[in-house]
Amino acid sequence: MTRRTRKIIVWIIAILIIFGMSLTIHRTVQYDKGDNTNYALNKKTLSEKNGILVFCYHRIIKDDLGINIVKSLSDNSQLHDFAVTTTQFKNQMKFLKDHHIKIISGQQMYEMVSNQTPIKGKYAVLTFDDIDRSTIENAMPVMEKYKFPFTTFIVTGNTGRYREGSKFATWKNILKAKKKAGNLQSIELHTNNMHYLTKGLIPIIQRPGEYHHFTRDFITSQRVLHSKTGQFGTSFAYPYGGGTDQTTNFLNSQNLQWVATLNTGVVTDKTNLMYTPRMIINNDSWPSIHKWFSTK
Repeated sequence: MTRRTRKIIVWIIAILIIFGMSLTIHRTVQYDKGDNTNYALNKKTLSEKNGILVFCYHRIIKDDLGINIVKSLSDNSQLHDFAVTTTQFKNQMKFLKDHHIKIISGQQMYEMVSNQTPIKGKYAVLTFDDIDRSTIENAMPVMEKYKFPFTTFIVTGNTGRYREGSKFATWKNILKAKKKAGNLQSIELHTNNMHYLTKGLIPIIQRPGEYHHFTRDFITSQRVLHSKTGQFGTSFAYPYGGGTDQTTNFLNSQNLQWVATLNTGVVTDKTNLMYTPRMIINNDSWPSIHKWFSTK
């Protein structure tokens, strides 16, 4: 067998695997849209003259021929709804830099809202869910270049695992990257092991009867994070965009500064940060976000 033949076989197998994954995970998109139907900012939000827009990234994938071929052949949501290419990401960060958008940390956002003084101007908070290898390899060098602060939400019990078509970063990867990024990076919580759907495609956190499971899982995630980093999390991101009134009330009792959802909107001085809106960044949402930041 020639080397070229082996490559062709590998590509065929890869494409078949991705097709298979798309059959089982593309339906999870409905949960990750939060209260939005098409990812884009709605008219009400576009009319806001001031506020903080919280970005939500998942995968920053390499922009090469192989990826582009697979994307054109598959409806895998992890490639279309929850991923941007390295070229897109670099252009988006350059846009923020060139337009002098104030990039602030989650801590700074919390302090601004807690002061209860009107927020003047437009700001951005950058967040990354899950933390697979693409965040560390493809996104972090760009943010370090621009000195942008960012928040990473980690599924503390899933590090190093293969999930939904990608491999989550190991704790070794995470800690090495954190050492390099320093104070630019904040490591926060995304459950310990409750980032999954039931057989009926319902987020486990939203299933009746799972409240006590959730509280124990959250405590475990704090313990794991502290054991690895020496710090406790001050914010939490809901898997699949949201929880229940019970889970939110519990999180409110845990001295968290903010809880990230996937609801549409910008943060203002009136926002309840236990329901912090975030925008998934993809091809559908970016044009409206570009428009909001470009409009005075």
